Amino acid sequence: MTFWFLLLLGLATYLMVQRSVANITRTPVWLLWLVLMTPALLLSGWTLMYGAKQPPPPSLIVWPSIFCLLLYWLLFQLGRRAPRDTQTEPQAPESQSAINPTAEPVLVRPIEPTEETQLRNCFPWSVYYIQNIEYRPQAVICRGQLRTTPSRAYQQIKANVEKEFGDRFLVIFQEGLNGKPFFVLVPNTQAVREANAGKPEKLTRPGLALLLVLATLVTTTLVGARTAGIEITQLQSDPTVLLQGLPYAVGLMTILGIHELGHYLTARFYKIRSTLPYFIPMPFFLGTFGAFIQMRSPVPNRKALFDVSIAGPIAGFITTLPLLIWGLANSDVVPLTEKTGLLNPDALNPKYSILLALLSKLALGSELTARSAIDLHPVAVAGFLGLIVTALNLMPVGQLDGGHIVHAMFGQRTAIAIGQISRLLLLLLSLVQPEFFVWAIILLFIPLIDEPALNDVTELNNGRDILGLIAMALLVMIVLPLPQAIARLLQI
Repeated sequence: MTFWFLLLLGLATYLMVQRSVANITRTPVWLLWLVLMTPALLLSGWTLMYGAKQPPPPSLIVWPSIFCLLLYWLLFQLGRRAPRDTQTEPQAPESQSAINPTAEPVLVRPIEPTEETQLRNCFPWSVYYIQNIEYRPQAVICRGQLRTTPSRAYQQIKANVEKEFGDRFLVIFQEGLNGKPFFVLVPNTQAVREANAGKPEKLTRPGLALLLVLATLVTTTLVGARTAGIEITQLQSDPTVLLQGLPYAVGLMTILGIHELGHYLTARFYKIRSTLPYFIPMPFFLGTFGAFIQMRSPVPNRKALFDVSIAGPIAGFITTLPLLIWGLANSDVVPLTEKTGLLNPDALNPKYSILLALLSKLALGSELTARSAIDLHPVAVAGFLGLIVTALNLMPVGQLDGGHIVHAMFGQRTAIAIGQISRLLLLLLSLVQPEFFVWAIILLFIPLIDEPALNDVTELNNGRDILGLIAMALLVMIVLPLPQAIARLLQI
């Protein structure tokens, strides 16, 4: 088992390095891969020598991980290629295709030679001293020197471009890998489509949304009935026992629905065109693949990106807390056995998560001891899944909610580095808690680059930065196991 786990981990890590950094550093991929794999190789060697029952000393996990992370960063930086134009090209064309992936590219009349003077006049020297204009097939890139605050520069130049060219272009303000901000004018495909169609695109389909809600209610109720111990033979003889699956179904759908409503309502507040939340029914596993919304217009700035992204996890977590506490209070305490695990609702060990352990002790009090596990009530199962959904969405990788949050807080370049480190740390955590291994592998295939906001340079205020750090702390409390010192203090 250890061999196959190590083989799969090695292949996944190599793919991660190859896809993410091979084009921006001269350091050999095999060397970077070897540095990342060293902690896993050390732990595997310990297991082969002393067996799986003897846990490795903490120093064998902590110090090699820290050293390898620093060595990886050093090797990456030593081989880093000098920034080229292709590395600072705008991501806006990708962004536009992501907004509406089914739409064909819309050709927009490019800037004509006679219009270049008008374009240069849009950039006052006291705001943004323009030095170079590059014409691409679907973008005009304007590079220069920023002379004022990013927010003021973007607002004024956006207004100037709209005055001269109407709604022909979207104005995007990004930061290149060299740290210098630049402006990009890309075709406003949405305006062109609406002008050709003669009316705005219809985004919401209430009938489809309602149909998916009803279908998901059926599938989650079936799964909830199985969670409550109902057999198929019982359903055939007495269909009313299916109602015992409703507590799980309603609890889980409420958490997922309010999570997506948080995104939807915040997007509407910022006038971002978005669809209604759509559930994905599934007749097995959890009963659903979750819910989603699609945003069909660009995010105006990093402030809006942060607010839209964090609104979902906050709304979902606030909904999860009372459901989970009530469900835990109505759950049964059972003896700790070998079958006890993180994903076993019949014998859940709460010490696999710091937050879950604290909430379990709050709800169950002295009933919960060091030798106890929890047989979860169906509502507690829904609440526990709500915690997992919150944690998975807060992972600071790519286009997950957490990836958007760190992008808004620190900028695109730093967010990519944070995402890379987070994927590695989750892989290391999966060595201790194998339940995270599948999710760690999935994260390897999520692109680290996030879609930029129109004004992707102006930074957040201190309040939002603090809220983002609290969200990351919440993620840590959900995914990390309870330290032994705190467990002894809580007597669990």
